[in-house]
Amino acid sequence: MNYRGKERRIHRVFVTRNTEYHLRNRLCVGVRDRRSGRWLPAHLATRSRVEGGLAFTMRGGITPNRQLPGVGESLFFCEGNRDLITSPVISIERPQRDVVESYTH
Repeated sequence: MNYRGKERRIHRVFVTRNTEYHLRNRLCVGVRDRRSGRWLPAHLATRSRVEGGLAFTMRGGITPNRQLPGVGESLFFCEGNRDLITSPVISIERPQRDVVESYTH
């Protein structure tokens, strides 16, 4: 069954090579190390807002995107005077219900 209406889910997990970025809308509510499965509460992205995505071209250029990034793009976080660019997203997933319930609100 394929739903064709507007996407209503507010929780997404952006998976990079080493890290999972758990978002509620555009706010990062948790960062988890993929190897250990441990949450990283002191990570710079935690409680930061995703401003968009960045795609790197084969010639070394950068293409910005104000929307949430897609697979192959990097997440761009901006919090105060600190910017963070992740490695490219390899998948975008829906978190398990128990994981969502474990997020600190």
